[in-house]
Amino acid sequence: MSESSNVFFHMRNIVKSYALGDEEAVILKGVCLDIRRGEYLSVLGPSGSGKSTLMNIIGCLDKPTSGEYILNGSLIDDLTEQELARIRSREVGFIFQNSQMLPKLDAMKNVELPLIYAGVRPRERARRAEEMLVKVGLQERLHHKPNMLSGGQQQRVAIARALVTRPTLLLADEPTGALDQTTGAQIMGLFQELNDDGNTIIMITHDLKVARNARRMVNIIDGELSESEEATLS
Repeated sequence: MSESSNVFFHMRNIVKSYALGDEEAVILKGVCLDIRRGEYLSVLGPSGSGKSTLMNIIGCLDKPTSGEYILNGSLIDDLTEQELARIRSREVGFIFQNSQMLPKLDAMKNVELPLIYAGVRPRERARRAEEMLVKVGLQERLHHKPNMLSGGQQQRVAIARALVTRPTLLLADEPTGALDQTTGAQIMGLFQELNDDGNTIIMITHDLKVARNARRMVNIIDGELSESEEATLS
């Protein structure tokens, strides 16, 4: 691990539990994880391992029961809901299994949505949306609606939408889960290009083959996180 000054994502002893009647279900059990700026990490785990809960905490959609989480200098654990919303909109770009495009809007308008919520002026919104769509190879599809795009193209729109706010972290949840093998490989190639450009990426997946695309891999089993025994690529 690099010097602490180079660590922009820090989790220490993260516990997440829920009350189930008179009992307590512990989902995450003392998770520790540090990430350097520009890393490409996969979190590999089966269904029920706690990876979705971990993803929600990483993305500031939920808070840990205990432990310390620092993202880009902000101590997340004590923030209000309004402050968490600001962190989500500025610091984290979300990419989900399904593109979640709005069907009545074309690619440009779908990518502009986060900028509308952020109060960015229309001309600047359009400029940045087009820039990101060109970046993901959709310069010929700017005004195509979802029903005119393939599954892989829709996922590229979702990636452009995640990038358009210039987040410090891209958080991808099973980003190839709804795609065929060939299209999934193309999306993984795009992730590699984004990481080469300096983007920090955390990818949540149950698929070992997909996980191996990252430069570093950790495993989560029964709420416990461990470094993968497989060699890192970087």
